[in-house]
Amino acid sequence: MAESNQAFSKILIRWYERHKRDLPWRETKDPYAIWLSEIILQQTRVAQGLPYFQKFIDRFPTVGTLAEASQEEVLALWQGLGYYSRARNLHTCAQTVASQYDGKFPTSYRELLQLKGIGGYTAAAIASFAFNEAVPVVDGNVYRVISRVFGLHDDISNASTRKVFEERLASLIPSDAPGEFNQAIMEFGALHCTPSAPDCKSCAFSHSCFAFRNNEVANLPVKTKKVKVLNRYFNYFVFQFGEQVLMGSRKDKDIWLGLHDFFNIEREELFDEETALIEVSNLISTANWELIDISATYKHVLTHRIIYARFFRVRIFQSDDFVSLIQSTKLKPISVGDTAGISKPVLITNYLNDTLF
Repeated sequence: MAESNQAFSKILIRWYERHKRDLPWRETKDPYAIWLSEIILQQTRVAQGLPYFQKFIDRFPTVGTLAEASQEEVLALWQGLGYYSRARNLHTCAQTVASQYDGKFPTSYRELLQLKGIGGYTAAAIASFAFNEAVPVVDGNVYRVISRVFGLHDDISNASTRKVFEERLASLIPSDAPGEFNQAIMEFGALHCTPSAPDCKSCAFSHSCFAFRNNEVANLPVKTKKVKVLNRYFNYFVFQFGEQVLMGSRKDKDIWLGLHDFFNIEREELFDEETALIEVSNLISTANWELIDISATYKHVLTHRIIYARFFRVRIFQSDDFVSLIQSTKLKPISVGDTAGISKPVLITNYLNDTLF
């Protein structure tokens, strides 16, 4: 039989007090810092997210300073974290808080949900950590802990399952320490009740955990739906004239929206040299150009996609042809030396780092 509600909460918080990691956003009640940390840590490990949190806090110490920044600056600072919609939503949310809420975050879960990029998990985190509202957080760590300890077999792939877990958590969360409870259960899932090979024998709940007592640790939580991964093939053309290359920001609500890359032709496969030459000929009517380099194949793995890319570097000899390319591709000339300072996907950064112009 699992722990009683009160006993579970006390044991969990006691464990947290002994084992919690020393993280800067845990030392404040400032909703801005808490919100920033939660957005950064979505789909991101703490070790990777911590330096980004420090960079953002140093550059934008208040929500007002973040709101005043350009989206380009925010995206450039975010570079390398992935899931760039988070950065765009971060910027939009900051502008909303600054303009509509006088620079102060709403203090309730329901109000926080109205802000761009803030879903149920993030709203619950801010509301409980900053404002002591007794609303539970539900993330992957929480699903794992609760399903194992209490023997919940509801499929977490189904949206309706969230309510089942929220109701169970609502009966567990102490009204006098909701923030500490939420931090504790997430930390316990991250450090102890891990997805694989958890140390069950030394677990504070080993004597009552349903999964441990019934040999179901590997089976919980239940998750039946698998993410369908799509392969995409990007054929990049790096048009260079002197010390300038053509780049543009991505549009059309595709991946990497707002980030910069080169002229891209997406097909069902990567081009060979002959196909690349034909494509350039279709873009440049004269013969005043040369294909000077073909890169190796780059592979970039995203959650729902695997990107395979090849870069074809084309030197343009006449300024008229370069101007014509600018007009036809809607890209803009950027100095090779300035490419380091613009926002771009990691894939493009890796290529630039590998290439000696």
